[in-house]
Amino acid sequence: MWFFAISIALVIIFRWVPVPVTPLMVIRTIQQKNNNEPFAWKHDWEPKGNISKHLKLAVICSEDQNFLTHNGFDVEAIEKAIEYNKKGKSTRGASTISQQTAKNVFLWPQRSWFRKGLEVYFTFLIETIWSKERILEVYLNSIEMGNGIYGAEAASQYWFKKPAVKLTQSEAAAIASILPNPLKCRANPATYYIQKRKGWIVRQMGYFGTLDFNKKQDERKKN
Repeated sequence: MWFFAISIALVIIFRWVPVPVTPLMVIRTIQQKNNNEPFAWKHDWEPKGNISKHLKLAVICSEDQNFLTHNGFDVEAIEKAIEYNKKGKSTRGASTISQQTAKNVFLWPQRSWFRKGLEVYFTFLIETIWSKERILEVYLNSIEMGNGIYGAEAASQYWFKKPAVKLTQSEAAAIASILPNPLKCRANPATYYIQKRKGWIVRQMGYFGTLDFNKKQDERKKN
């Protein structure tokens, strides 16, 4: 009962209050200390109005194109991932932005059924209590975007020496390109692989069109 009460209270609080720190940030700091690496922790919370619309669209197009219409879980993507993983050559995930946000803010980056169960629980909570705009805002302020770099503002300053609100389409796509592996990939200067991925994201942004939360959520209600 205490777990349910505290978890629900936290989700309600973070509906309005900026998330100051996440478990991953603490874990990375401990890893840096244990490996005798230089301390790196840059995290500057910015409200959604101070984050480029290009970056919002870029992460949706690269990470979860059905974000605005699903209820936290993309069933079609999960089914495709299961079929792909059966082939055994490599593993493909199907986590939505909502699931990633739940994991980043409330949990730890470990692969286990227990942690996955908690992820489902917190995903359900944030989808119920937060709006899609709030989920994306928290995601963009909490996601790891480089070594010791957390959130859109820190990433924009680190990779392009400018505030997140001024990111261009190309720059936003570059940052979104490194999200699958932010510790090994770099947004600027981009490698050949990141350049190709960035081009794919820009094309997807063109296909997606304008980012309209109200229109998409109206469509979800009709369905």
